[in-house]
Amino acid sequence: MSGLMLVAVGCREEKTAEPLQALKPAPLPTLATKAPGGEDARGPGPSEAAPVYGEVPPSDALKLLVAGEQVRVGTELFEPLRPESAARLSERVKGRVVLVVPDADTFLAQTSELFAALRDSAEAVWLAHPDAPVAYPLVLRDEEGFRAWLSEVAPGKLRIIQRADGFELSTSVGKLPGPDANGPSVPVREGKQDLATLRRGLALLKGRFKTSEDLCLVPSFGTEVAQAARALSAVFSAPGAPVFETLCLVFPTPRHGGDAG
Repeated sequence: MSGLMLVAVGCREEKTAEPLQALKPAPLPTLATKAPGGEDARGPGPSEAAPVYGEVPPSDALKLLVAGEQVRVGTELFEPLRPESAARLSERVKGRVVLVVPDADTFLAQTSELFAALRDSAEAVWLAHPDAPVAYPLVLRDEEGFRAWLSEVAPGKLRIIQRADGFELSTSVGKLPGPDANGPSVPVREGKQDLATLRRGLALLKGRFKTSEDLCLVPSFGTEVAQAARALSAVFSAPGAPVFETLCLVFPTPRHGGDAG
């Protein structure tokens, strides 16, 4: 009799396997367009500018003034599209902390050779904000380097896809939903970048992917570099307080090729 009781107890202690549904990742949060009271939940529009946050750039940084395909360092002028000029620039920035200061009309597509040289030779690269005395330390990756980063096994793999119609916030488990399922997560408002909502969306993603420490900004190659710098302000919740510790900027692979970053 006692043997039968032990068998019965053993049967009661068996645990059933969790259903496959329980193994699915938790759904992403969403950027609702309406608050419970019916008002716009995105907060102030671009006409009420979101505060600019960032970090104070290093005082000893070598300043690179970028205008289109030309780069000025002090009195020296470089054209990184020319291999011999790119080689001189690489030597000039070798082992240095550099601060990239783009003008308003320089597009990302014009900077591939510059950023490749900085990635390979500079000790650290900072990108200056065009409207405030702050800057952003960057890891530079070309398209191949970005694909290699995406292939790493790690939670999140968060990136901001910067497009003409807004920002798409993408993760390893999908896109952060925005007001339009077929549009970006953070559409433009009044024809301008909605940095306040972008900042809120990044905070939501940090809450969902608590262990993710890096984030890549992937602007369309027709984006002005200054606009990319403005977008990086949204990665900060306060002055000197990035939501993600490592910021990556993806740039076009140089036409002459090169190693991935």
